Amino acid sequence: MVVVGAMIGSGIFIVPAEMARHIGSAGWLLVAWGVAGALTIAGALCYGELSAMMPQAGGMYVYLREAYSPLWGFLYGWTLFSVIETGTIAAVAVAFARFSGVLWPLISEDKYLIAPVRLSSHYALSLSTAQLLAIGVIALLTFGNTLGLRYGRLIQNVFTVAKTGALGGLILLGILFGRNAPALHANFGAAWHAQGIDSLGGGLTAATMSGLLVALCLSQTGSLFSADSWHNIAFAAGEVKRPERNVTLAMVIGATVVIVLYLLANIAYLVTLPLEAIQHAPADRVGAATLRAIFPGVGTSIMAAAIMVSTFGTINALTMTGARVYYAMARQRLFFPFAGKLNAARVPASSLTLQGLWAAFLVLPRTYDAATQAWGNLYSNLLEYVISAALIFYVLTVAGIFRLRTKRPDAPRPYRTIGYPVVPALYILGASAILATLFAYRPATTWPGLLIVLLGIPIYLLIGWVGRVRGARTSQPQAVDFQDAR
Repeated sequence: MVVVGAMIGSGIFIVPAEMARHIGSAGWLLVAWGVAGALTIAGALCYGELSAMMPQAGGMYVYLREAYSPLWGFLYGWTLFSVIETGTIAAVAVAFARFSGVLWPLISEDKYLIAPVRLSSHYALSLSTAQLLAIGVIALLTFGNTLGLRYGRLIQNVFTVAKTGALGGLILLGILFGRNAPALHANFGAAWHAQGIDSLGGGLTAATMSGLLVALCLSQTGSLFSADSWHNIAFAAGEVKRPERNVTLAMVIGATVVIVLYLLANIAYLVTLPLEAIQHAPADRVGAATLRAIFPGVGTSIMAAAIMVSTFGTINALTMTGARVYYAMARQRLFFPFAGKLNAARVPASSLTLQGLWAAFLVLPRTYDAATQAWGNLYSNLLEYVISAALIFYVLTVAGIFRLRTKRPDAPRPYRTIGYPVVPALYILGASAILATLFAYRPATTWPGLLIVLLGIPIYLLIGWVGRVRGARTSQPQAVDFQDAR
């Protein structure tokens, strides 16, 4: 439930539009989702070995620390807290609020309680009714998770079942009732012929073979983001029964279920809408356009309600799991000390609260585009910046399997990566190819992501200096096992 709940958000209902504009054909659109699925499942198979070796709270933070050094673990934790987890929580919370506005027009990013207060020519702070609702949802789910794991688990189970049912319903409606001859002819009559494509930069398009390869790599930004967070269950491994077994099963089974649903959802879109309608869906809301084609008049409202359910469950899953990383870092004296304590309900309430406060703050900043005179959201920029950085950490973590097999050959491995060494090697090659393409063709949103990661180095050095001054090195860092910590 945690894996599926964290993965399915609003992305699958939106990102196919941009992917279709890059790729320009139904056949290659499905191939792009297949590539994302293969990478995601391969990643889950690889992470399974690490989670079985190190079944304690922290996930990737622990794996990078043990495979390389505490610095690499800290850089991941720093990026997770500053942008990846908190920025995603903020983004999904605003998505929840935006779709709430479809049902209740009073909720809008243009209806201000506090109008934008300019900080510079490009940045401002504001508080709209949509931002207020987003902050309220973050606060509600943060508080609910501080009450104990059973409350967070209950919310997760209910909303994951609901959102999976909603996505399954969209798939069935599209394939069984939305299927129509014009869409089938337009999309599958020339399934591999590019049409209505955007330039990829430098005059390159998906109409050529080299352009198609670049388009497939660039389109992974949307598909991999939609399929991200499959490994978040490892953050909370200390609270999973038989984590050396069940964390691996959860990642592999959950990721496989979601990828199958995503492929079926894209088939539902393609049999209901011509590719041109997918490429130019209003505000990229392909899911809403699909239901509107099936249920004229009420389809948009149905889709809005489904996405509200989906995003609510995603926020809960991200809130529940992310705080466990900061808890693990604090127990190793690499984060605020108070974040390393459990409350009476035996959950890291301080980490949850700190995460919630920062995520809520990220809802407030706005960006301003003078050319279009439009307001945007700062977290949207941050998320674009960090996609490449997240891929770097994924590649390093999978490469850590090879390193640990050499560094700690006798360590207990209840599970060994299926297909080793081919599967991890293919994952590294595939993800590295996507990374290289992003750095070459999207420098404005990739190099800043690397800068965010590198900013963690002076912070790490500062923490080490403060620790030495305070004599923190005189005793061993504390364990991160939830079963023993108090």
